[in-house]
Order: sequence, then structure tokens, then C-alpha cells
Amino acid sequence: MLPESYRLHHRADFSRTVRRGQRVGRRDVVVHVLTHGYDGVVDVDGRHDDPAGALVRVGGPRFGLIVSKAVGNAVIRHRVARRLRHMCGQMIPELPADTDIVIRALPGAADASAEELLRQLRGAVRKLGVGSAGAGPA
Repeated sequence: MLPESYRLHHRADFSRTVRRGQRVGRRDVVVHVLTHGYDGVVDVDGRHDDPAGALVRVGGPRFGLIVSKAVGNAVIRHRVARRLRHMCGQMIPELPADTDIVIRALPGAADASAEELLRQLRGAVRKLGVGSAGAGPA
């Protein structure tokens, strides 16, 4: 289970990450990453957001999941979400504390193995220049 301090809860956080962050698509997931600075939001390109809208950060990187009905019925969607949350927990030590990540599951995520999903997630995060280089195979 992913602790509360590592989760995105508010719609505004999801929207900000998806709209202003960088995105990498893989076969079974799309990963959006937004990095925050001390004086506001800084995306991967180094652009600053409005510092008045910056929130106090507690904990490490925060993760949000989007698993739509296209992935499958409720049982399958919840299974995919549980697997992704578990993988996010494994990735916490590899990521900077000032990072928000939104993972959108695509329909293929329902049939993909856990190892394949984790490989895709780590590869996407590494491609965006956020993950540690020695975190495993891409």
C-alpha cells in the first residue's frame, strides 16, 4: 500500500501535473511528471509557475493514478490500480522528493505482467530525466 504522503489527492494537482508536466507514452501506460521548486512549480524544462500557488510539500514524490473504464470492469480496474500503487511504492527511493507523477493506465495494462509494467514505468521516468540511472532495466 502506498502511504498517504505519497499520493496525489486533489483534482488541481492531477490537472497541473498532466497539463504542465512532461509526458512519455509506453505500450501500457502514459506517465506525466512535474517537478516542483522551492519558489513554485518547476517543470522538467525549468519553467517556473506562480509561486503564490505553491503548496507546502511533505514526504517524498507523490503519485496519482488514472485507470479508466477502457481498461476493464471494476474488478480489473481495481486490480490494475493496486498493482500500479505497489510499483509506485517500489520507485519512491529512486525519485526526487519534489516530483508529482500521474500514471494513466491504458487497456493493455490489464493483461501486462507486473515485471513488464514496472519496466515501462521505470523506463518512462528515466527517459524524462527524473529517475535514478541504476534503477534496473528500462
